[in-house]
Amino acid sequence: MSFGATILQTISLTGYVIGAVCCALAVLLILRRGDGERTDRPDRPAAALALMLTGVWCALAASLGAEAPAAQLSEIGRNLAWIVLILKMFANDGRDASLKPIRPVILALCFVELLQPALLVVSLSLAPTPELANLTLQVSIFLRMLVSIGALTLLHNLYAGASASSRQLLRWSAIALAGAYIFELNLYTIAYLSDASPSLLLALRGLVAAMLAGMLAFGTSPASAELQFHPSRTVAFQTLSLIVIGGYLVGMIIVTQSLAILGGEVGRFTQIGFLVLASMAAVSWLPSQRMRGWLRVTATKHLFQHRYDYREEWLRFTRTVGQSSPTSENFHQRAVRAMADITDSPGGLLLAPNEQAELELVARWQWPTIDVASPAGPYKLAGLLEEQHFVVDLDQVRSGKDHHGENVLVPDWLREAPDAWALVPLLHFDRLVGAVVLARPRVQRKLDWEDFDLLRVVGQQLASYLAEQSGQEALMEATRFDEFNRRIAFVMHDIKNLASQLSLLSRNAEKHVDKPEFQADMLVTLRNSADKLNALLARLGRYGSGDGQASELIDLGPAVERVVAQFRGIHPVSVTRSDPCTVYADGERLDQALIHLVQNAVDASEAKSPVFLDLSSDGLTAQIEIIDSGEGMSAEFVRNGLFKPFISSKSGGFGIGAYEAREIIRSMGGRMNVQSREGIGSRFVVSLTMAAAHDLLSNNLGNPEKHSEVA
Repeated sequence: MSFGATILQTISLTGYVIGAVCCALAVLLILRRGDGERTDRPDRPAAALALMLTGVWCALAASLGAEAPAAQLSEIGRNLAWIVLILKMFANDGRDASLKPIRPVILALCFVELLQPALLVVSLSLAPTPELANLTLQVSIFLRMLVSIGALTLLHNLYAGASASSRQLLRWSAIALAGAYIFELNLYTIAYLSDASPSLLLALRGLVAAMLAGMLAFGTSPASAELQFHPSRTVAFQTLSLIVIGGYLVGMIIVTQSLAILGGEVGRFTQIGFLVLASMAAVSWLPSQRMRGWLRVTATKHLFQHRYDYREEWLRFTRTVGQSSPTSENFHQRAVRAMADITDSPGGLLLAPNEQAELELVARWQWPTIDVASPAGPYKLAGLLEEQHFVVDLDQVRSGKDHHGENVLVPDWLREAPDAWALVPLLHFDRLVGAVVLARPRVQRKLDWEDFDLLRVVGQQLASYLAEQSGQEALMEATRFDEFNRRIAFVMHDIKNLASQLSLLSRNAEKHVDKPEFQADMLVTLRNSADKLNALLARLGRYGSGDGQASELIDLGPAVERVVAQFRGIHPVSVTRSDPCTVYADGERLDQALIHLVQNAVDASEAKSPVFLDLSSDGLTAQIEIIDSGEGMSAEFVRNGLFKPFISSKSGGFGIGAYEAREIIRSMGGRMNVQSREGIGSRFVVSLTMAAAHDLLSNNLGNPEKHSEVA
């Protein structure tokens, strides 16, 4: 016996043993558990009987051999039990009572199968010659083929005519029997045509019986009605691709072997030429996008209930819109691509309403050849899309069909473009924010209800993204205007302070113009005012440019004196204490903040009520206190309104001084506190870190080892 024959014999013996064990376990499972929801299923006892006889056949084939008479008789009993099981499966939804046309088929199949014992007797005892024995075998095989074909026909009618609920129960049992009969049909067909026993298929019969046992046992359990097979679209597409490629290769082999019949040099040359041409066709055709599109459409059409895998489409749509493109596509181009990818469209256009509500081209994606008119669509078309919320099928428009009056509104450039396929409106809160024109897919097909529903929903989501982007652009523009307005407001505030100082100076000049001391103060004030205006013009370009001003070492004593000098001759402002204090700050901006605070104190005080500045230090922090005995402020105003721009307790005030002073102090690492009582006055406390403390802290943070030693 050859090595290959030994391997096949081992596989056959092992398969029959496994089949017998699986059938026995399946019978026990069916008899013990059955179906918890429907205990009256008529196919359950028949399934147990069929599996029991199948197990007996496997056991006899394993112990005596598949050609032994006992094994062949048990195979006949197995086949009859399978036919009875098919009949009982019809009774799951009550069709057994009205299946009179089916019963003759069942009886005919049983009769044909019952001819097998007679043929077995003839082959064993009444076949005197090899020719007669071979004829008997051929008749037996032919009858088995007839039984397999009839059983497959019954199974098809069983499943195709069953109700939806019955299909849930019959699915796995029908698949198991159909698989077994298909295997038997292939086995006997090959044996009949080749006039030889297919050794490999015969060796696998036991394993097929084991598969049948497992699926029948599961088919009678309660879980079988709930389990559904949901194949992955990606796996289905790849499987179909492999089948097409495999079929192509098989076809190549058949043709080349057929050409070899020519023989000689002509046959060899023909084979080589065909292989070269077929390989070139495969290289150019199989990887093409049109081929991939055809495979995808074919798989979707025949394997799935819905055209789209909505989860995958939504994930891809979100990734396309939300992630930057490596090809430098802008947001509008990514939006078109996100919708075009859903329908496998090779290109698209994005249109948006202009100020006259006409549609204009905003972006195009991979569609440079189409000539878009300006405007791209009339305002009536935009209004129709906004009102009706429908996707325009441009092929129907070209054919003259009109659903909502769009036929006369679709522009000529869309009608005349043969690649223009669909016009999808983008609606956000029932307002049209744009429309996407999709190019025709490479695989020709018509738009259907599923396309319309998905494109409409995707259009709404895309419209929300476009509306959000438009809102962001409007917000950025408003922010720029707000920054400009803030600059102007600060300038007006500074000008108002200068105007107030000059007004006080002019009023005092009427009384004290003859005094030399006043004249000297007046000249100082005018010079300071001119310096302030020049500084204001220089600072105007720096408003809103950030806090990037360089800090320098500042002695706060002279800084406080400069502020006091600004109000000399205008209002009594004096320094009560001036401790030595050195900080890191921007001198010009610090002066500006202190002037704002002193000006507020002056405005809140009576004409001769003094304002005091107190400069002190505790070694770590320098404090500048601005104290007045003016009107004061309520606690609610200090908490909710004092540092809000454009809110002021003064008549005609801008409400900017305190806000700007606090922001300046914060930008230099300081803080500002306020204490105020109505009718008593206010005290503003500006706190800045001393230069020595700042240096010590910076050194410790810059040198962790030194910092640990200090700690």
